[in-house]
Amino acid sequence: MRLSAIDLFSGAGGMSLGAKLAGIDVTVAVDSNPDVAATYRRNFPTAAFLQSDIVSISADDLPVSKIDVLLAGPPCQSFSTSNQRTRGDDNPLNNLLYEPLRFARDLRPSLVVIENVAGLGIGTRRRYLESLMRRLTRLGYFVTCMEVDGSQCGIPQRRRRLFVVGSTKPFGRLGIRQNSQPTVRDAIGDLPHLDNGNSIDELPYGNGPYSRYAAKLRQRSVLACDGHTVTSNSDDVISRFKHVRPGGNWRDIPRALMTSYSNVDRSHTGIYHRLHWDEPSKVIGNFRKNMLIHPDEQRGLSIREAARLQSFPDHFCFSGSIGKRQQQVGNAVPPLMARSVLSMLIRNMQ
Repeated sequence: MRLSAIDLFSGAGGMSLGAKLAGIDVTVAVDSNPDVAATYRRNFPTAAFLQSDIVSISADDLPVSKIDVLLAGPPCQSFSTSNQRTRGDDNPLNNLLYEPLRFARDLRPSLVVIENVAGLGIGTRRRYLESLMRRLTRLGYFVTCMEVDGSQCGIPQRRRRLFVVGSTKPFGRLGIRQNSQPTVRDAIGDLPHLDNGNSIDELPYGNGPYSRYAAKLRQRSVLACDGHTVTSNSDDVISRFKHVRPGGNWRDIPRALMTSYSNVDRSHTGIYHRLHWDEPSKVIGNFRKNMLIHPDEQRGLSIREAARLQSFPDHFCFSGSIGKRQQQVGNAVPPLMARSVLSMLIRNMQ
């Protein structure tokens, strides 16, 4: 018998898809974003979706009275180390971290899984993590926190995330079954050549061979997929791209081309980072702040390329403008990461 779940702050559905792969059926999802709502309903047609601000609803508003698993991915902007301007106690998003606890209290699931950025456990933000764990303990759960990296989960990306877990059963020995880590080439090498600003969304696959990783994500017996839209960067930006070597970043660009930056030395390593074909990707996040460059083409990543690096299958479609779709991909929990974590926790419950 499959377990049932709700997914709070569901986003596009990365956690829900990972749950499905782990043998959990998400019956209800909640998110306030209308573009997210369109994406989620398109990819999970049998789940009920509530487009609502979570603070305005309670467990009584859900079309279920009992669940086995509560999943949640509260906003991470106030805890991310890459967003120093929003990383403060005055950020109104901070307390959204605790909203899932109301639903855990009323629905009493056997398992509570709350995902966020690794920065939640660093510096002044750690007290929010500790408070969350204390509150979950007071609800009667055995509680643990684990940091998970993409290298453990078989995704072609260096991505660290924290998972706070509450279980009605004591924890045994927890450990993710190690997977080999694909490279960028494994992830996107079979996708078509694209130009800067490409606006043709659906295109055929490339003609070359494809990896085992890509084979898992490709649509069987289908010759094309969507999501090939690329941001149209200005000539000035493209001129900077040309100086960046594989694995390099903004430091490779002549200072004379970076005069639009008030203090370029404060740029983080994800700015103008060119991916390396034979290494995992740098973290997929905000497309404008990270500005990841294709390994050998003078452009940013397409939506499908980023989705592949996040481990979304090609049949998974994102709705909205190019910017909204980019945001959905960057914000998502990688489905294969969610599957690895949830599979481990289900084994612990048995």
